[in-house]
Formats: sequence, structure tokens, C-alpha cells
Amino acid sequence: MPATDSTTLPVLVVGATGSLGSKVVDELLGRGKNVRALVRPASDASRLETLGVEIARGDMLIVDSLVAAMNGVDAVITTAAGYTRGGKNANAIDTIGNANLAEAAHRTGIRRFVLTSILTSDQTPQVPHFWHKKLAEDKLEQLGVPFVALRPGAFLDQVANMAGDPVDTGRVLWIGKGTVPLTFVHTSDLAAYLAAAVDVEAEAGERIDIGWDRPVSMREVADVMGRRAGKKIKVVAVPSAVARVAGAVAGRFMPLIKDLAAMFRWFETGRYVADPRRQEQLFGPVPTAQEALARFTDELRTAQHR
Repeated sequence: MPATDSTTLPVLVVGATGSLGSKVVDELLGRGKNVRALVRPASDASRLETLGVEIARGDMLIVDSLVAAMNGVDAVITTAAGYTRGGKNANAIDTIGNANLAEAAHRTGIRRFVLTSILTSDQTPQVPHFWHKKLAEDKLEQLGVPFVALRPGAFLDQVANMAGDPVDTGRVLWIGKGTVPLTFVHTSDLAAYLAAAVDVEAEAGERIDIGWDRPVSMREVADVMGRRAGKKIKVVAVPSAVARVAGAVAGRFMPLIKDLAAMFRWFETGRYVADPRRQEQLFGPVPTAQEALARFTDELRTAQHR
């Protein structure tokens, strides 16, 4: 759906130096948007500056810095996730940081706040980084911030590369049963939806599932990619019981490992499945699993020959 807002005020991207955030910036610029990026004081923003992006130095744990970054912007897109970034402040970023973003948006009267949430986050209190996204949605709603939450499935390009490039190695690593279908997304597709969500005709407070035309198992992912690459790709599956024990032990010292194990246990229930009907209404035809997997395979093959 084409943009409906012609304002020249910038869109603030939180998490702009990350894998997803950097793609969102590119999408916004491609749509003719002015972009401001929230960047931590010590982070390298040279790529963003080269693109003509305005830099706002700040910290998600310091609400006044977020207010300063949001002053004078039309909309906010956040892709920030302490869970994926790691570090000692990971949990604080996903809890206090997200609450601070909502508070700053409330104070500055943002027209639209676009949150990168997670599929089924409202069903999974046992998976901390999923549940934190649900709490972020709730906080925005409580403060009356006009927001849209996109709830994507698992990031194919992250999950399939856990054991290295599967086209190169001939294998993908999986935890649990490789035969249970679930929803995946491609990072580039999600970035396009996030950029479009700034102006899309959605109701305030909508939570929108993001995925493909159907769920697929990791076994099918390997088979489709293998046929496309012309080689066999096998699934190396770690039993969920082993992951559960490892998560329990490591969780005493590394909470993110326990969180990861809980996520894969949820995948194994078969309930991590998107309903893409609203996605199609707002953003156009939903990618087919076949096309998305073929595209991802071709990207990996191209990268090998650079």
C-alpha cells in the first residue's frame, strides 16, 4: 500500500546499526523519508552518516535522551532487542528500555510508533524475550501511544545460519524436532513491512502477524534449499531434552541460554504459526515459503562468489 503521509519530518529508527535496523533505514530512504537514528554514544555511526541519516546520540536506559531524540520526528520504528545483542544490559534494554521508549513517545506526541514485536508473544510468559515484547505492547497501549506492532516469526537468515552457511556446510542445526512446522520471515521482507507501517492504514494498537503463506519445518527448509542449491543439506537436530538440561545448567550463569531453550521448546508445540491475513491486507501478497527459501538460498550462493 502506498504511503499516505507526505510530511518531511524524519522517522526515528531505534536499533539502526543492527542487522534489521540498518535494512529499515535503507527502506525508509528508498521511500524518500528523512531518517534520524538513535545511536549509543560509543557506537560507530559512520555508515549512517554517509547515507545522510541524522544521528541522535542516546541510550534506551536514559529516558531524557529518548525524549530529545524523538523531539521533532513524525514517527518511530524500533528494532532494538537486548536479547539478540547480548551483554550485561540485555534484560534491562528489553524491559526498562522498551518502557522508556513508550514513555518518551507519550511525552513527545509521536504520530505513530512501530514496534518490532514477536509472533505469539502474548502466549509465552515462559519465554522471557517473547514476553517482554508483549509487555512493551501493553505499555504503549497503557500510555495511549498510537502504535502498530508487527509480530514476525523466526528470522530464517539467523536460524538457518546457526551452524554456518548451510549451502556451504551442507547442514543446518536445529534444537528439537525438525519436522514441526513453524512460521519464518526473511529479514529484508520484515524491514520493508516496518518501513511501510509508518504510513499504512492500520488502527492504533493493532498487533499484526508477519510470516509466509504457510508454516514450514526445518526439514522442509533444508530440502527446499538443497534442491535450489543442487546439493543435499541435512538437519542436525539436538534433542530438546538435551537443550532443556543445558539451558537449566547454563541458565544459572547465562540467562539468555535458558531463554533460548525455552523458545525452542515453544517451537516444538506447533503453535508458533502466523495468521497472515491482515499482513496481506496491509502490505500486499504474502511471500510464499517456496519463493522465500529460494531467494535466501540464492543470496547465500551469491555471497560465496564475492
